[in-house]
Amino acid sequence: MLRRTAVALVPLLFVTFSLRTHCFSQQDDPQNKRKVVNKVTPQYPAWARTMNLRGTVKVEALVSSEGRVTKVNVKGGHPVLAQAALNAVREWKWEPAGHESTEPVEVKFDP
Repeated sequence: MLRRTAVALVPLLFVTFSLRTHCFSQQDDPQNKRKVVNKVTPQYPAWARTMNLRGTVKVEALVSSEGRVTKVNVKGGHPVLAQAALNAVREWKWEPAGHESTEPVEVKFDP
């Protein structure tokens, strides 16, 4: 049991100490000019809350010209938190643009 907990905590420690970011912020990229107009807060997984699991999940959202998310890919973060981040970012809305764009997003989980 102790070994299983330690194995689960090693990736958590890596994520916690290597990814220091702002909550729900897009990365500061001068090429990224589209604004998010509606953010959906991710549901914290119950199991993660029980274990006091925290960290940041990096995702990349493919956003249509109308501002809707058409595809989301995980780029990094704890696997237990990744699905909640994906589900939330799929519901985000960006301002319309004349073209499809790829938007980097970081979602921070802190119980």
